Amino acid sequence: MSFDEILGQDAAKQLLMSGLRRGQISHAYIFSGPPGSGQKEMALTFAQALFCTQRNGENPCGECLECRKVKHGNHPDLHQVAPDGSTIKIDQIRDLQRIFSYRSESGNYKVYIIDEAEKMSVQAANSLLKFLEEPPSPAVAILLSDNGRALLSTIQSRAQWVPFTPLDPDRMLQILSDEGIPRILAGCAVHLAAGLGPCRDLLGQNWFAEIRNVVLQLGKETISRSGSPLITAQQSVFKAGLGEHLDMLFNLFHLWFKDMVHALYHKHDRIIFIDELDFIVKYSSSRSADQWIDAMALAAESKKKLRYNMNAQLCLESFLIGIEGQH
Repeated sequence: MSFDEILGQDAAKQLLMSGLRRGQISHAYIFSGPPGSGQKEMALTFAQALFCTQRNGENPCGECLECRKVKHGNHPDLHQVAPDGSTIKIDQIRDLQRIFSYRSESGNYKVYIIDEAEKMSVQAANSLLKFLEEPPSPAVAILLSDNGRALLSTIQSRAQWVPFTPLDPDRMLQILSDEGIPRILAGCAVHLAAGLGPCRDLLGQNWFAEIRNVVLQLGKETISRSGSPLITAQQSVFKAGLGEHLDMLFNLFHLWFKDMVHALYHKHDRIIFIDELDFIVKYSSSRSADQWIDAMALAAESKKKLRYNMNAQLCLESFLIGIEGQH
């Protein structure tokens, strides 16, 4: 992969490419930003560029033996560490130190990537700090984190900060549409999943389209006072085997109510459920903006109750009754 193939993240790319161009490589980097923003792809591309013997400017050639080893996950001088259970343990950092006590095969850099670096135990973080201060061989550390500020301040001060930002939903939507994914489904996914990979994973689930349809049906029934939302929920969610996806149902309801607010303020270009534009425009004025915002808060609260193991059916029913009662 070349830097050009990574979506967005222009600031991060420029910083790393500039270092490669000038031969000014830091001994440690912190890649910090939201999940799905391409940190891992960037780290592997940067490592590949450091090892590449036929580098094309700042981009790895992708063809030389070194590049192919990185691509196939068997480069002897590239090591990856990820949480073992809920944390990264001191033994994992000690293993890294032991491996790095040997010189690299090529005499070049040895690179290690620590995924979810904020999950290092206190002992592991302190052990890494010593390693950062006195690496036994030319080493480059790349720490990946959703929240780099959660790392020890002493680690932060010894590493170069590389910021990552959320990917633009419109850009992701265009790419997914170009891949042949229906825009009405992709339009929801880009607001629910972080990054293209997670979006594709979500869109690959058969239940996602089904649960979107259920939200539209329940959303219309609760707002227009037609039908029986509780009966619909029983049949379309629980009898249809969608009960385990209530988390996503509440996420989609949040977007549905947000669309109502956008319609109230005539921001039709911001509407996500664009296939229901006529209904949304017609009924958005049936409540005030504050009431729609309260409905969004109710969806978020229901999701929280679900997380605290409230009975799924009871949780959905009380949500639907609450929505109808807000009118």
